Amino acid sequence: MHVDVVPVGDISARVKREASDGLRSVYDCEVTMHDPESVPTGAYDANRDQYRAEEFIDLAQRVGDGTKNIAITSHDLYYRRRNYVFGLAYLSGSGSVISTNRLQTSSDGGFSNRSAGDIFADRVRKEVVHEIGHTLGLEHCDNKRCVMNFSPTVREVDVKEQSLCGSCQRQLD
Repeated sequence: MHVDVVPVGDISARVKREASDGLRSVYDCEVTMHDPESVPTGAYDANRDQYRAEEFIDLAQRVGDGTKNIAITSHDLYYRRRNYVFGLAYLSGSGSVISTNRLQTSSDGGFSNRSAGDIFADRVRKEVVHEIGHTLGLEHCDNKRCVMNFSPTVREVDVKEQSLCGSCQRQLD
């Protein structure tokens, strides 16, 4: 498998590195970094002051060179009636997206001995691995420690590990 990471807007070198490292460690795949793209035209919803997540997925699918492609943006995303999403992917599709916007919170997830930068880096890795998992056909997992667990808050993201549980791993193998 080859995953092409598509930065949308200004994405830091650290975020790109963490995304690549997370994908390589969990899926043992080839990861390439696409040239930065601009925010898709029509993605912004002025009424919500947020961006439509599916527009970023469409962009990743259109410009990405991988068998799986993931857009990464710092813009605040939403999908349908949800207030916000950390990321979105279509099950067994080729495109996905994560937003770092709400992953950067002052909550330290109970890891007071860790720097905010390290906690943020963990969250980025988990969300990238989670969304690519969906593109590989994995659904949400009931195991709270599994990276495929549905986590609507950063606190729940922090509880997860960066890896697949045995059950989800077997589905891929």
